[in-house]
Amino acid sequence: MATYFHSIKRFFTIERIHHGIQGFLTEYETPKIVTIHSITFAIMLRVMQILLLLYGVIYLLIFKHGYQKQDSSIISSITLKVKGIGYIKTALNQTSVIDGADYIIPPSENNAIFVMTNFIRTDQKRALCEESHDVQESICINDETCKKFSKNLLPNANGRWTGKCLIKEQNLNDTITNQTGRCEIEGWCPVEDDRIPPQLVNEALNFTLFVKNFVEFPTFKIIRKNIVDNMKPCIYERTKDDKCPIFRLRDIIETVEPNLEEREQMLRLGGVIRIKLEWDCNFDYDAKRCIPKYSFGRLDARFTEKSFSVGFNFRFASHWKRSQRQYRTLTKAFGLRLIISVSGQAGKFDFITLTLNIGSLMGIFGLATFICDIVMLHFCKKASVYRQYVFQKVHLNTLKNSSTMETNCSHLSRNNYNNKSITLVDDDIISIQRSRAGTITELSNSRPLIVDNTRQQQKKSISMDTIIP
Repeated sequence: MATYFHSIKRFFTIERIHHGIQGFLTEYETPKIVTIHSITFAIMLRVMQILLLLYGVIYLLIFKHGYQKQDSSIISSITLKVKGIGYIKTALNQTSVIDGADYIIPPSENNAIFVMTNFIRTDQKRALCEESHDVQESICINDETCKKFSKNLLPNANGRWTGKCLIKEQNLNDTITNQTGRCEIEGWCPVEDDRIPPQLVNEALNFTLFVKNFVEFPTFKIIRKNIVDNMKPCIYERTKDDKCPIFRLRDIIETVEPNLEEREQMLRLGGVIRIKLEWDCNFDYDAKRCIPKYSFGRLDARFTEKSFSVGFNFRFASHWKRSQRQYRTLTKAFGLRLIISVSGQAGKFDFITLTLNIGSLMGIFGLATFICDIVMLHFCKKASVYRQYVFQKVHLNTLKNSSTMETNCSHLSRNNYNNKSITLVDDDIISIQRSRAGTITELSNSRPLIVDNTRQQQKKSISMDTIIP
């Protein structure tokens, strides 16, 4: 531990800190550049640079609008209206006309609307009656069967069980024998019977839906609407008039469900449909060109794929009093729930965004050199040779030898060696030079050599054995 702290103390000396600060302020470092003459690597590098350049300029800057500042945090407001007249046929072969106030339930929702296309209606009053046929536990043969549920009500019960068993001599509506009956309840009577054929709203497919949408792009402080200037009465058609905000229910259903059987089931049992408005605006042009694109999709599962809780339905009731007695009309409504979703973004030229994206593009452009370096240094045949030139390894012993050589050369230059020869030996070149002016004028190439100065002073000539490479 003492040795460890001693090493740290030797490293963080005042002299080292001074040289570090001085070098940081006065020295400039640059990467080592090695030029390799190879057609293969040169072609590979240029091809990759061209591909990256095309990707950056064409896709990132032009296609993805990299020169624009984007805003996707839109503020939206939706208003929905449905118009159309429908009718139903009653049990007495009569026709009952209904309008928007009858089939739009509830009158207003947030970004959604429900259009009733089918319903079961039951007029009820507070009284005593038998339980529904849908509750299997209500089958009884005596009062004891019903008493066990008189205190602990069933979740699917339609009222409070009185504990009595109502037995009929013959029940033509189900398979119950004349010895059995139904438990009696106290509540709204008669209970709803799903076996009654529902009343289908005719002409529901000809109803029209008007979608009015206002959006604001806070970054650019621009407000747009989906209603074009001088708009005339129209109906949306994908190929002819795709800017019209008025939609026919028939066209919407046929778009989201091509199967005729499924469409009929949606009208009878209900369904959920999404209408999406997507804004994609370029405010470098006139803001009036900023209009949404409409798309449609079905959100609920298909009836052929789902056997439990199919379609979309709910119940609601309207109440009144007559002769101090309470009455209500219970309606089980089936229909189409239309959900409106709004999304979008807008862009406008911004110099800061452009410069940032150009800087990113330059970083991507350097990826070509990085890949070529990996291939050259690790996967080619001469990888070891390339690594010797690219990576320079420095050892302390080499640095000491170089410092000794510089000292010897300085000592030789200060002395006059007329008519004496110096022999320098290297791995590749042996050069013998004679100094005429008393100094060494040139040292030949390559690795530094260490000369034995003591023996030089004793002999006029130096053999190769006296030189320490």
